[in-house]
Amino acid sequence: MANLPPSLSIGAASFAAPSPPPPSPGASSSSSLAAAAAAAAPGAAKDRKMASAEQLVLDLCDPELRENALLDLSKKREIFQDLAPLLWHSYGTIAALLQEIVSIYPSLSPPTLSPGASNRVCNALALLQCVASHSDTRIPFLNAHIPLYLYPFLNTTSKTRPFEYLRLTSLGVIGALVKVDDSEVIGFLLQTEIIPLCLRTMEMGSELSKTVATFIVQKILLDDVGLRYICATAERFFAVASVLSQMVQALADQPSPRLLKHIIRCYLRLSENSRACTALNSCLPNALKDGTLNNFLQDDHVTRRWLQQLLHNMTMAGMGGAPHGGLDHIMGM
Repeated sequence: MANLPPSLSIGAASFAAPSPPPPSPGASSSSSLAAAAAAAAPGAAKDRKMASAEQLVLDLCDPELRENALLDLSKKREIFQDLAPLLWHSYGTIAALLQEIVSIYPSLSPPTLSPGASNRVCNALALLQCVASHSDTRIPFLNAHIPLYLYPFLNTTSKTRPFEYLRLTSLGVIGALVKVDDSEVIGFLLQTEIIPLCLRTMEMGSELSKTVATFIVQKILLDDVGLRYICATAERFFAVASVLSQMVQALADQPSPRLLKHIIRCYLRLSENSRACTALNSCLPNALKDGTLNNFLQDDHVTRRWLQQLLHNMTMAGMGGAPHGGLDHIMGM
């Protein structure tokens, strides 16, 4: 502005906002306090939340307080940062959660699990899911073989609500493990025979349970070790393929686009194995080949592309694109 003519300099200054009056000493002091309080508020709130979480974790070790602590922690687990390490490293906490799990084993057979008991153990499972999801605790959780405590729940067949809720929450823990691509997790699940348990749920569970179980199988297939494992023998391949086929046929009567998405992704991954791809030519449901389910995929461009790629892979295998003997080879003929 110093180089402008005086008339222009004055005109330019007229567009500037008027200077505020100097604050009084009292106003300056109070505004500084308010600013400091505002800056400290998030930290103080975080400290209060952490203190609350720590107390609830301590309460888990008290049988008299455990039920309420399980309920509160499971409801608030999303707002407690670093709850998983706190649960894992607190003395006696994981043992208390496992005690909740094994305490209902006698109710599995014969199936006598009550809604209240199911809700309580599912709150414990929700906390284990929190531990399974956290990057710092996932592998220690796996190395302690804690998922094995959940397998009896996945082996149940009762379709009552308490059992369905129990299976779904247990699958949520396994689903949390496979969400992050980790071959160590996949190796553990394969060694401990998770696939037959998932297939059981895919056959008889609710839509939501079927969706989570299919997602777990999908994640196993997407790992190279998992794909080789399932395609290594005819028995394993056809066990998976037959359950997927049954689900597709059921979807014709009770559509579920989200479940169909996971099924198609499983089939597509299977088709990336040359022997399995040729075998699919004999067992892929017609509903996926004749357009019966296309209406459910109108708005899902990704899944439609997967289906097109699946059919293309199968066509190429049928034309001799597969280097192996397909169905005859996988069955050892």
